[in-house]
Amino acid sequence: MNVSTAINSRRAIKSFDSNHQISEAEIEQLMLLALLSPTSFNIQNWRFLLVKDPKLRRQLRTVAWDQAQVTDASLLIVLTADLKSWAKEPARYWKNAPQPVQDFLLPAIEQYYNGHEQVQRDEAMRSCGIVSMTLMLAAQEMGYDSCPMVGFDFEKVGRIINLPADHVIAMFVTIGKGIKDIWDRDGRITMDEAVITDRF
Repeated sequence: MNVSTAINSRRAIKSFDSNHQISEAEIEQLMLLALLSPTSFNIQNWRFLLVKDPKLRRQLRTVAWDQAQVTDASLLIVLTADLKSWAKEPARYWKNAPQPVQDFLLPAIEQYYNGHEQVQRDEAMRSCGIVSMTLMLAAQEMGYDSCPMVGFDFEKVGRIINLPADHVIAMFVTIGKGIKDIWDRDGRITMDEAVITDRF
């Protein structure tokens, strides 16, 4: 499947075959592709919590508006980000770059992030937004359906999963075998409304 086909065929699927199991090899393939997703300054701030325990899935469903995909999808990913990844051995992100590049980028990372909590959060959400699409398109190519989700109590989910204090939750991504016919795309705004040239 090419990228255009994956984009055109992807939908946010709510109903999954609860009996289908995704293999460990498929999960590894998805994660390896996700790890190629771009991040600002290459800080790779996303963290993927794969929820496999059925009991934990049921617990998360209770704080996610009882949405069935939380328990029924083959894979539930709680997509989080480490707000302080920029400060955790940043040299490792550029260890293979030429020394002049490292000499420029490492101080730049410090200057961009240190003391700028809103920037840290903004970049976390940007990174997670990009990688969520990477996951969904990769899943589509593998013959799986997916759904990005924010319909849950973020604080309660954080407590249930023992979210570290320096992490934030961006969204859930569910992946599995859809069991209902997809709807036609509806309510799409026109290109004239969405695309602006030069200035508003």
